[in-house]
Amino acid sequence: MDGCCFYLYLVNVFNGMPGGKIVGIVFYICVLFAGMSSLVNLYEAPVATLQEKLGLKRVTSVGIIAGTGCIVALFIQGIVSGWMDAVSIYICPLGAMLAGIMFFWVAGKDFALNAVNTGKDKPIGKWFIPLGKYVLVPLSFIALVAGALLGGIG
Repeated sequence: MDGCCFYLYLVNVFNGMPGGKIVGIVFYICVLFAGMSSLVNLYEAPVATLQEKLGLKRVTSVGIIAGTGCIVALFIQGIVSGWMDAVSIYICPLGAMLAGIMFFWVAGKDFALNAVNTGKDKPIGKWFIPLGKYVLVPLSFIALVAGALLGGIG
């Protein structure tokens, strides 16, 4: 599905509901913050490299990396949009399903509970295992099949 059509579809969904303009604004602000918070993790290594190798201050390093990232993103958007559709339609659901199978079915209950409870004050209960086994894995499979049949489910 073309990225532009995806966004137009979302806008039309919000326009058809009571208070939809406000819901749409809040949704897109949430998407903006989700994307920006993901960038913090991705940009940390190049920012630290500029600081260490060139002796730049953090604000300057962040500005250089962010500006470079924006420029590169604008130039490659048309090149990678088809590839990103394939990633979101096939690879993400497949990866989620395989990770769920490995974590909940192959590694086992004890491993999974120990992994998610490490460092927690209040441990996650035993409900977590059936939720992963019988909800996450099947829903990931459904998303994979539906995406393949429908050309995406977004």
